[in-house]
Order: sequence, then C-alpha cells, then structure tokens
Amino acid sequence: MSPFESSDAVVAGNVLAYGATSGEVFARGVVGERCAVRNSGAVVVTEGVGDHCCEYMTGGRVVVLGEIGRNFGAGMSGGIAYVHDPLDVLARRCNLDTIELERLDLDDDEWLSSIVTRFAAETGSVLAAQLASSWRDARSSFVAIVPLGWRDATAPIEPTGHLVGAHA
Repeated sequence: MSPFESSDAVVAGNVLAYGATSGEVFARGVVGERCAVRNSGAVVVTEGVGDHCCEYMTGGRVVVLGEIGRNFGAGMSGGIAYVHDPLDVLARRCNLDTIELERLDLDDDEWLSSIVTRFAAETGSVLAAQLASSWRDARSSFVAIVPLGWRDATAPIEPTGHLVGAHA
C-alpha cells in the first residue's frame, strides 16, 4: 500500500484523452497538463489536473474532483466539465472568454452523483467515496463549466404545432 493519498499523486502524464472521441477514462490521482484537450466525446474523471484542461473541447464530459491548473476551458466550444471547487478558486483559473460557470441543474446533479459514486467503486478513490457519501453537502461545491450558449444550443426543441414553410 502506498504511503500517500492518490489525490496528491500524479498518475498520468500530459495530454491524457487528447482528441478522445468516445469511451471513459477513470484516473485515480492527478493528471498532467492538457487533459481532455480536443475531447469530442469521452467521459474523463480525475482527482486533479494540470494547466490547460479541456482546451478546445468540443464534446464529452470531464469531472475533476480535486485541484485544477490555470487556463481551464480555453477555447471550449462543446461538452460540459464539472469541477469540485470548495475553495472557490475556479473562476481565477479558468479562461472565461468562451465559457461560463454554472451551478448544477437537476440533470447535472443526477449524472454527476452517479459517475462520482461509480468512480469511487471502480477505482477505490477515497476522495470520491467521501464526496459520494456526503453528496447532499458536496454537490453545492461543484461547478458546471459550459461553453457560452451551450445550454441554449442543446436544449430540446419545443413543438409549436406549425410546419415550417406551411401556408395557411
């Protein structure tokens, strides 16, 4: 057994899930710079990331349970990232030119709770297990990072009952 916590250990180098199009990556520990850059469809869960995470991301979902580096989300145009931010430092480490920070909505909450619980079970992450066991309190410290206009662009279209181009 290791004498240190996984959330303090670097377990993967730079560019983990770079250009990923699908699948899942569960990294129990911290990963290096440029995690999930150009991610277009994968789910990535880590206990911490270096600089430039989610840069130019176009799809997929990323969950960071620990600290993040600088320039998070630069050029992000799709997908959603979730960061556990109990110390309220996220806004200072993000590139807010193309993203916005939001509180979790009901769909986010259900999906995120499920993936954190699964991450804890599959990796043995103590950090994830603590968050999952106290989800009611922990959820308020999570922030959703979404590209500007993403929620509007992906919202279901409400039927109007009118056919486009139909004449009366």
